[in-house]
Amino acid sequence: MTTTSLKLPDDVKQLAVAAAKHQGVTPHAFMVEAIHAAAIAAEMRASFVADALASKAETLESGAGYRADEVHAYIRARANGVGVSRPKAKSRRD
Repeated sequence: MTTTSLKLPDDVKQLAVAAAKHQGVTPHAFMVEAIHAAAIAAEMRASFVADALASKAETLESGAGYRADEVHAYIRARANGVGVSRPKAKSRRD
């Protein structure tokens, strides 16, 4: 394990110490977990954005999409336990 120096403003350090005490862990353990969680969240956000951009490119290339009202009706039906078939993609170019 490597050592890293982290300089914190006093108010941030006090918040971390108080939160660590509340959770029953050391301030060090609290900060390690907070950094880990933030790094995982950043990776997930980057992956989400990459997936969204790929989906957008695929949609623009294919010209196919779904009508919002059909998607909303499908989701409402599924949420209410109604068995319905998925909406069909339609060409935006028609």
